[in-house]
Amino acid sequence: MNETDLLNMRLSPDMFNLARQVRAATDHAMNSAARLSGKEPLKFANDETTIPQLIDRIAKAIDYLKSIKQTEIDGTETKDISITFPSGQTRQFTGQGLLLGNSLPNFYFHTTTAYDILRLCGVEIGKRDFMGASPT
Repeated sequence: MNETDLLNMRLSPDMFNLARQVRAATDHAMNSAARLSGKEPLKFANDETTIPQLIDRIAKAIDYLKSIKQTEIDGTETKDISITFPSGQTRQFTGQGLLLGNSLPNFYFHTTTAYDILRLCGVEIGKRDFMGASPT
């Protein structure tokens, strides 16, 4: 399978393709950290068309997340957070509600779906690749 076909692969016609799954996963991770810490979220053009570009996006998202200190998140469980979605709909959250009821479920959904697309396309990855190395 060529790179373009892989990046456009989806599990079902009404689901996002692989590239969009990666974008959504990184956005959910960064946006929740930004909202909780009060920092400006990292913005991307969302125009990645190659695997190296998606790998670069993931690396930048990880660097952004590492830049946020635990002390900037601690105590935000009851912080009021308002999100206006592209549809114009606004939802209110507490910090804990955003993280546990929206951001983490969406992050894991899109990450798992990207993993499933890769497996479906024959990429030789396994559970350990998804879960990471076990703690020592």
